[in-house]
Amino acid sequence: MTDWMSLLPEPLAPGLTEEYLDEVESRYGFRFAADHREMLAAALPVGPGFPDWRTDSDDLRRRLVAPADGVLFDVEHNAFWYDGWGARPSGDAAARAVAVERLAAAPPLVPVYGHRYLPGTGGGAGHPVLSVHQTDIVVYGADLPRYLRAEFGAGTGADLTAGAVCTVPFWSDLVS
Repeated sequence: MTDWMSLLPEPLAPGLTEEYLDEVESRYGFRFAADHREMLAAALPVGPGFPDWRTDSDDLRRRLVAPADGVLFDVEHNAFWYDGWGARPSGDAAARAVAVERLAAAPPLVPVYGHRYLPGTGGGAGHPVLSVHQTDIVVYGADLPRYLRAEFGAGTGADLTAGAVCTVPFWSDLVS
């Protein structure tokens, strides 16, 4: 078990109960990864940049749709097209419509901090934390503890991303 308190920056609020975490997952249609869930049960970071899981706010909803919205922006404005979607339709509106449909089938990403995300597919611990800005996606930590060390100054170096195995369909294919 990780000592989450030592990895998280202040301020911290009491962690979320298992029942409340279940409610959040049900409300937004995703599953926390095991280590993300464990962290949020131990303590809830409440400083700037962290999602506020205790409220159903516009900010939280924006964070949850931001990865897909960023892809759609690149489809419309930067000629992005994912090969796995087949041939790109002619015209931006038709391309956007296909992209919206395909993105609805992609696993959700769950915000950790800023534009750093974990897959929202549940399962075990050890998923890499992805930095997601439109279709510019990079691994920011091989797992949640190493990501937190990198982001908040408790660790440096290649060991923070070494051995990262991207685990989430579609999004992993976009990792630079």
